[in-house]
Amino acid sequence: QVQLVESGGGAVQAGGSLRLSCAASGRSGYMLGWFRQAPGKGREFVAFIGWSGFPTHYTDSVKGRFTISADNAKNTVILEMNNLEPEDTAVYYCAATRGSWTTRAVDFSSWGQGTQVTVSS
Repeated sequence: QVQLVESGGGAVQAGGSLRLSCAASGRSGYMLGWFRQAPGKGREFVAFIGWSGFPTHYTDSVKGRFTISADNAKNTVILEMNNLEPEDTAVYYCAATRGSWTTRAVDFSSWGQGTQVTVSS
């Protein structure tokens, strides 16, 4: 089973940028995704990337601001977040699935511990 460790969260002002990393051991054949959970809300899909780097898919609210990419040499998936908004404040989780083209959290079998992202106005 793939092991996931996130890093790179922090606090920024609106309009700022952050870069999240997910170190994924044994990720071959898995699609990796990012989810987020704000206080009092359910876990929300953010983006996914196929294990070969394709395809990628984003939730509408982050399109044009967030970019997901994979560095297979380092077994790392990156989420570049630009023009951050207070609504992006949440704990961000990296997750892995053997499935394909799914945005449902229940379809992802492995999860990281999460990293906090806080955006102030």
